[in-house]
Amino acid sequence: LCPVGRRAAASRRLLAFTRRLSSSSEPQSVRNIGISAHIDSGKTTLTERILYYTGRIGAIHEVRGKDGVGAKMDFMELEREKGITIQSAATHCAWGDHDINVIDTPGHVDFTIEVERALRVLDGAILVLCGVAGVQSQSITVDRQMRRYSVPRLAFINKLDREGSDPDAVIGQLRDKLRLNAVAMQIPIGVSGDHEGVVDLLERRALRFSGPGGEEVEEGEVPAGLQAAMEEKRAELLEKLADADEEIAEFYLAEEEPPLGVLRAAIRRQTIANAITPVFMGSAFKNKGVQPLLDGVVSYLPAPTEVTNCALDLDKDEEQVGLTGVSSDPFVGLAFKLEEGKFGQLTYMRIYQGKVGRGDTIQSMAADRRKVRIPRLVRMHANEMEDVESVGAGDIVAMFGVDCASGTTFTDGKTKLSMTSMFVPDPVISLALVPADKNAPNFSKALGRFTKEDPTFRVHTDDESGQTIISGMGELHLEIYVERLKREYGVECSTGNPKVAFRETASTRSKFAYTHKKQSGGSGQFGRVEGYLEPISSDALGQGAYEFDNQLVGNMIPPEFVTAIDKGFREAMLKGTLTGSPVMGMRVVLQDGLAHAVDSNELAFRAAAQGAFKQAMATAKPVLLEPLMSTEVAVPAEFQGTAVALVSQRKGTVNSMEGAEFVTIDADVPLESMFGFSSDLRGVTQGKGEYTMEYKAHVPAPRDKTELMVKKWKEQQAGKSEE
Repeated sequence: LCPVGRRAAASRRLLAFTRRLSSSSEPQSVRNIGISAHIDSGKTTLTERILYYTGRIGAIHEVRGKDGVGAKMDFMELEREKGITIQSAATHCAWGDHDINVIDTPGHVDFTIEVERALRVLDGAILVLCGVAGVQSQSITVDRQMRRYSVPRLAFINKLDREGSDPDAVIGQLRDKLRLNAVAMQIPIGVSGDHEGVVDLLERRALRFSGPGGEEVEEGEVPAGLQAAMEEKRAELLEKLADADEEIAEFYLAEEEPPLGVLRAAIRRQTIANAITPVFMGSAFKNKGVQPLLDGVVSYLPAPTEVTNCALDLDKDEEQVGLTGVSSDPFVGLAFKLEEGKFGQLTYMRIYQGKVGRGDTIQSMAADRRKVRIPRLVRMHANEMEDVESVGAGDIVAMFGVDCASGTTFTDGKTKLSMTSMFVPDPVISLALVPADKNAPNFSKALGRFTKEDPTFRVHTDDESGQTIISGMGELHLEIYVERLKREYGVECSTGNPKVAFRETASTRSKFAYTHKKQSGGSGQFGRVEGYLEPISSDALGQGAYEFDNQLVGNMIPPEFVTAIDKGFREAMLKGTLTGSPVMGMRVVLQDGLAHAVDSNELAFRAAAQGAFKQAMATAKPVLLEPLMSTEVAVPAEFQGTAVALVSQRKGTVNSMEGAEFVTIDADVPLESMFGFSSDLRGVTQGKGEYTMEYKAHVPAPRDKTELMVKKWKEQQAGKSEE
């Protein structure tokens, strides 16, 4: 097409989309999907093509903003500079007769909360994989998150235009590493520089993509050289489907060919049941394979009414209740993401049941049960907004002027239902943050906004130094927030050395029998507790958080004081006896005790629990725990030995190595040893190496490190007492 023709075609797509947007959609024709993957697998590039082919945007722009525009979904200036997705971004598009709500999520493990909350509210997902690197560390993390919320998925093997791409190997990794029943829906027509398109295995047809943006899909005969491979892969698809679906199994055993409609229905049925994972392939950057993937989203991923969503009935002791996904039922929605915009707080909400409109009054199911009016309701298109009057079940929208916390459930007041909470991982790294201007008015405001938006970003003031301490999921995570403080609020900050989140635990069972007694005229304080504490798991010290087991017999301690004892132990565990680090992986068993008719109260038993904890820890052989990171280092084969040596220097344990031209090294490395690793890796690999890491577990620290930390802590305490 000439430039004028291309502009006309783009205008027609945009006009078709606008008409589609103005009409309301039934839940059956809605798809809520997320696009998730390891960093640099091509998620945002894929999303850009999806928006182009559905008529949502008129031109394709690339990641990093090389053309001065940048990909639509990476709208933050920092995202375009660094070429990574930092915040999940939502948009809405239409494909055929279906509306698709799309959320593009970050691939870097430091921003994993963005993936977590997106998957919490989505009905389906596309797992994007690099055709060369295959299943990588963050692919495994994303898969685990999808399993946590039972999200059906399609897989898309991207970057088949790159040298060394091998879709068969990637499908093998999906089966071996992720334990997915992956079934290929296509085979490629050439790979690397010869990649032209794909072969549709169901319909036995070749699909090639032409035009400046790959918008023209040309169907044709399958090349003679691929006929045998097509039949082999098609037979494999039928076999795997027959193992999962009874209807197809009957055709398979009778050696009959299932009709296409029956095949598609079976694939849809088993994809929604998470029994199979259909695999599509192509190259988003080269504009190949995206339209068939969109067909797969519509054909195989579930509508909101086909997914089981449950809420807790607050009027019936949090009894689990199934939500219908029907717009005519009482309204239930979940606020899953917050953003501070120029018009105030922007609250993203998923409508699970019922409908809501501009001007409606809805009720929060948080403790305050506050009623709020919705002044403005919008659909999001990255950072652009389109006002809507009302939305129904299955939709994802945003509200202005509704002040709430992330994870708040809203209803119309007719029901008292609350959605289950989202999993939020604990931070693993901390930094001291010092503003250049201590009187900067925006410093506290910015930190307050960031902590409200991101549950994994924490802020507290150090009791000893008085410094502001920020905590998060990694160096990049905190670096981004420091940069945002400067750009968005004009607050320049310097940072101290990173501080690792050490923990403590007991290594053996230890008994306690502690009496708290205080008399100062009038009624005093009295409380006695007896029992023991022990590690939750003696094989894996530090596993789990905290457990309280009440084994009291009789009323030696009145039941109303047991909660205070539990609270006292929880408070005591905030500061261990070795280095003052929080204690984890502990079980407290309360067996006996004593109360006084006049002097016993909640305060006395809280104090008794805290004294009992210190008493028991003195003989429990406490252990210092440090965070261990699951680390994946990817380097060209010629730097394999150098990279392994670098990991070993940092006290890492290499678990496995895979790959030929590009080697992936899987290792476990203490977090404290990983600071500055990125610069060292780039230095020894001529800038060609990259790595990712994620928290694995807290494990016992080496003796020399423990002794050093204990000595340092004692010196700090001694200096504090002298003052």
